Amino acid sequence: MFNFKKVASVTTLVLALFSGMAIAGEKVTVKDITGRDVQVSVPVERVILGEGRQIYFTAALDTEAPFKRIIGWRDDFKKADLDGYNAYLEKYPEMEKIPTFGGMKDGTFDIEQAVTLKPDVIIMNIDAKSATEESGYIEKLAKVGIPLVYVDFREKAMENTTPSMLLIGKLFGKEKRAEEFVKFRDEQLARVTDVLAKAGDVKKPMVFIERAGGYSDDCCMSFGNENFGRMVEIAGGINLAKDIIPGTFGTVNPEQIIASNPDQVIVTGANWELYVPGGDWVGVGPGADKALATSKLEKLMHRPAFTDIAAVKTGNVHAIWHQFYNNPYQFVAIQQIAKWLHPDLFKDLDPEATFREMHERFLPVEYRPGYFVSLNASL
Repeated sequence: MFNFKKVASVTTLVLALFSGMAIAGEKVTVKDITGRDVQVSVPVERVILGEGRQIYFTAALDTEAPFKRIIGWRDDFKKADLDGYNAYLEKYPEMEKIPTFGGMKDGTFDIEQAVTLKPDVIIMNIDAKSATEESGYIEKLAKVGIPLVYVDFREKAMENTTPSMLLIGKLFGKEKRAEEFVKFRDEQLARVTDVLAKAGDVKKPMVFIERAGGYSDDCCMSFGNENFGRMVEIAGGINLAKDIIPGTFGTVNPEQIIASNPDQVIVTGANWELYVPGGDWVGVGPGADKALATSKLEKLMHRPAFTDIAAVKTGNVHAIWHQFYNNPYQFVAIQQIAKWLHPDLFKDLDPEATFREMHERFLPVEYRPGYFVSLNASL
């Protein structure tokens, strides 16, 4: 639940701030990813991001000035993706001056601060929906003219990425740019799906995806039939946890991993030094030390759940940037996973080149290799 101890004073403050304010732009009704109809004056010029990592999509639309609309954001970007944060910070040092917020789900979001910033819209990830509904947060904001819209690149990423990007394009007045990104994404996905469809009845390897391996001592977090689990299926694999985890995220017992004896293991990782200093996590990401990441990946395979499985014996163990799970770049991850699972079918596919092209066309920072490593020296 959110902290609304000062609701009365907040309401007074809000009315004072918004009384007499002119509505700029065209007022339109948009449908967010949950199906809600929301009235917003577009193009929006003052945006609060419910998660700092939403800069991944903001930057793809406002490439020339990715922070020009951002007047506040959650404080997760630096902690969850330190290498990515630093890549942006080098080019845009002013981003450190953007006001930060706590999380919605843990009740640390400061509504008074948000109101003071006078946003045209607040963009939330769909995973915050239950908390905002329970608190009456949407209604409180609506009374003072602050619309809130939901997007989703995480819960049902393959279904909701395109409508989420098109929605943000409408909000930003960047419809054409959003359509160009979606077209590029579709083309790159087809480079996997078309090949698999043409190949016909290919043997699908059993894949275990470990979510944030080494982040804690627990084993083992994974994905159900969505997110990275769905990416594995699209890439021509069988997700070990598909029928074990009922939703998007969950846990698989070590004994189940041993019994299933997966052909391939993929561990997600990032630079989590600010979360777990000196942890065993695999620090893949922009500009990562690939030798160090490979060493840490190899160390993770010494845990009891992995030592005797087929994937470890054949060296088919890989690590991939964790943040693909929560941004519109999932097509790059799917290409890389397909190349790991079916190297003969995808020998001419270069996910690094795809990601580099995406950076050159849509992102304001240069591409820095380091998003993938493998214990299989031939891949």
